[in-house]
Amino acid sequence: MDFWLSFLPIIIYVLLIILLVIGIILGIKSIITINKVEKVVDDVNDKVESLNGLFQIVDFTADKLVAITDKVVDGISTLASKLFFKKKKKEEKENE
Repeated sequence: MDFWLSFLPIIIYVLLIILLVIGIILGIKSIITINKVEKVVDDVNDKVESLNGLFQIVDFTADKLVAITDKVVDGISTLASKLFFKKKKKEEKENE
């Protein structure tokens, strides 16, 4: 019994030391991995910022095309409504 009382704490201490070393190693590897990921994210961010001008040009062009299309559709709908309402008004005047 005395053997186990002196042997078990030694085993527990050895296992705790091994667990502490593994934790330190995993912590260092995770820090290295996070640094690599940070570099990749910074690189991607720089590349996206370099394309920012292109995105602004595309956005500006799309806005102008939408404005022109809206004007054309508004003109066509106004013209069509004038044609249809004039026919109805003429028919109502003839009926009276």
